[in-house]
Amino acid sequence: QDDLMICNAEEGMCIAGVFGGIHSGVTGKTRNIFLESAYFDPVYVRRTSKRHGLNTDASFRFERGADPEMTLPALKRAAMMIRDTAGGKISSAIVDEYPTPLEPFRVKIRYAHVDRLVGKKIERDTIKRILEALEISIESENRDGLTLRVPPYRVDVRREADVIEEILRIYGYNNVGHPSTLTSVLTYTARPDKEKVTQIISDYLSGNGFNEIICNSLTKEAYYRDDPSAVELFNPLSSDLNRMRTTLLYGGLETIIFNINRKRPNLRLYEFGNCYQLPAKADPDKPDAYLEDERLALFATGPRHTGNWIQKEQPGTFYELKSFVEGIMARVGLDTGLLQTQEVDARYFTDGLTYWVNGAKIAEVGILESSVTGQFDIPSTVYFADIHWSGMLEEMKGFRITMKEIPKYPEVRRDLSMIIDQAVPFSRIRDIALESGKEMVRSVTLFDVYESEELAKGKKSYAVGIVLQDETKTLTDKEIDQIMHRIQQNLEKQIDARIRQAT
Repeated sequence: QDDLMICNAEEGMCIAGVFGGIHSGVTGKTRNIFLESAYFDPVYVRRTSKRHGLNTDASFRFERGADPEMTLPALKRAAMMIRDTAGGKISSAIVDEYPTPLEPFRVKIRYAHVDRLVGKKIERDTIKRILEALEISIESENRDGLTLRVPPYRVDVRREADVIEEILRIYGYNNVGHPSTLTSVLTYTARPDKEKVTQIISDYLSGNGFNEIICNSLTKEAYYRDDPSAVELFNPLSSDLNRMRTTLLYGGLETIIFNINRKRPNLRLYEFGNCYQLPAKADPDKPDAYLEDERLALFATGPRHTGNWIQKEQPGTFYELKSFVEGIMARVGLDTGLLQTQEVDARYFTDGLTYWVNGAKIAEVGILESSVTGQFDIPSTVYFADIHWSGMLEEMKGFRITMKEIPKYPEVRRDLSMIIDQAVPFSRIRDIALESGKEMVRSVTLFDVYESEELAKGKKSYAVGIVLQDETKTLTDKEIDQIMHRIQQNLEKQIDARIRQAT
């Protein structure tokens, strides 16, 4: 009942302007043909086409507007072609039903607006000649402008700006010329400069073997069936483009399998892109309810280095991608020593880390679940990092560049070997050392991990290097021993560490 149908005396035969019926078509046995030439409202055709998911040549033309005055000439032309090329015989007169003729569209233009938009004063007689050549008739004229009647077939000319564009197109862009003066204004660029920072990180990743990809922000409903925050399109172009992405993950996986199927298994990819969400309990009818934020995604799969005569093939690892994530943070100025980390809890990771800064999550990196990569038939392990680029830029707003001279006094390194519980991460050891050493501890690095059945169940051995330095003097052995003793005591007290060796 909501669609316009073409019917015979008993039943429907075609969906008007969209789709023909099996019994209304022409076959090799057809002898009698009834020709119909019609104009259909573009709005009704588009609604019907989208409602039934039918994108045809007919709907493509009718929903963009056709010329209603062309129905009769088109009918006569079709009849003559059948007669001249197929030996047909015209057996009836033309029946023309046009109960409500479409009137030309009325548009008012003002000469002042023509001069302003074109950038040059065009002679009024020239404007009138151009309009006459475009078959746009002048209904009335006054000192300020013209009232025009645009023929119905010009479906793209409905506003004053449309008419001015047509005038300029015929007049010629090259005839406008350039002004003799140049006007400029002082502009202020917000800090950080988003485009500049994005370009810096792009150069960093591209220089380290990554390739940039750009995926469609419209994606498949199948990816987000269990995601209530996914944004649904009311008028999707197709069933494969009916959702706005909430993550850059699936576009990257589509790219990976596309390349793997073409014998390119060694991939390092990155993408900057926007993601969209509708928060729970938000009103979908309010545009302000939708969230849009920019993300940076990194993908790594396949060997890190292919084998050759001088070295063996090196497989990719989680730590490879983790190093690039932390490299990005360091490149934009985040102090990696102040980052908080915890095990990732995203549903598509088997293992990984989440990074937090000032209580805000800024990145996740880990190994993708085989159930996720299996949807795309990807045979290899895929490492994925999701960086909240908008959040990272927000954290950069308070950054200030400071400089100081190189310390005059030497660094001292001490190593600690300890046995700790399996659940204790290195970040916890680093935080305790930094807190215990106050301003003397410059860095804490993990250089050895040992796990064996010889150790107690649920235990592991870590060896860390601690660099100490005082910028005002040379540290004495006594001062160094005091700092290291304090660090050992806190490690034993807070994480139940058993110190095996201190050097």
